[in-house]
Amino acid sequence: MTRLIRTAVFFPVIFMLLSLSCQRGDAPKPRAYFRIALPEKSYQYFDTVYPYRFEYPEYATFKPDTGESGEPYWGDIVFPEFGGRIHLSYKPVKSPDDLSGYFEDARTFVHRHIPKATAIRDEMFVHEEQNVYGMLFHIRGREAASALQFYATDSTDHFLRGALYFDVTPNNDSLSPVIGFIEEDIRHLLETMSWD
Repeated sequence: MTRLIRTAVFFPVIFMLLSLSCQRGDAPKPRAYFRIALPEKSYQYFDTVYPYRFEYPEYATFKPDTGESGEPYWGDIVFPEFGGRIHLSYKPVKSPDDLSGYFEDARTFVHRHIPKATAIRDEMFVHEEQNVYGMLFHIRGREAASALQFYATDSTDHFLRGALYFDVTPNNDSLSPVIGFIEEDIRHLLETMSWD
């Protein structure tokens, strides 16, 4: 009889404990990223003594590159709200050999991201009326240092290379809304570009 009583008490107690332990309760939530408020698109004209002109966002500023490694007509389009910048480096084309070397340099800068990239897609653009030809590179990968790079040239006198960087440890999953937003600005810059 005692064995029957023990069994009659034991099973309901175990059943109660199991049912209480299976309730949802306060389970930890998955990690999320902050919502980023993106400004309205509006552009200003960059027309200075530099040998290139374009429109760039009003929520960005242009800062000439005054560092030791900077060259004439180099600069950054700075996005203070996002901690990002598009670094622009300009080279005059003096010979066909110069141009082929600049193309090779641009590809080399993109290919340096291969160890961290999951995919690299290139997209050619041509704006014959402004004499602007080039390539936009989309570098996919969570830890790629630069998600977007491009170059533009007129094939005879001018070569401009650009790369998007952020002042944070790369995590392109969390930055993807901002990268997409700035990609639109880069496309606008390339569509409105012209040479001096």
